[in-house]
Amino acid sequence: MVIFRLIGILVLLAIALALILYLFTRNRRFLTAAWRIFQFGVVLLVVFMALFVLERLIMYV
Repeated sequence: MVIFRLIGILVLLAIALALILYLFTRNRRFLTAAWRIFQFGVVLLVVFMALFVLERLIMYV
């Protein structure tokens, strides 16, 4: 669980850094990077939740 929290914090920090860099430079590359990192975080969250649900289902069978 600690690892997933650490990954979540790192994803949020990376998004914040990319958005701050975009605000300072107006380079759309950083905005695209923030969007890609957000997508990666959502996919990671969905995979983690699916594994969590699968684990619960296996425990009850």
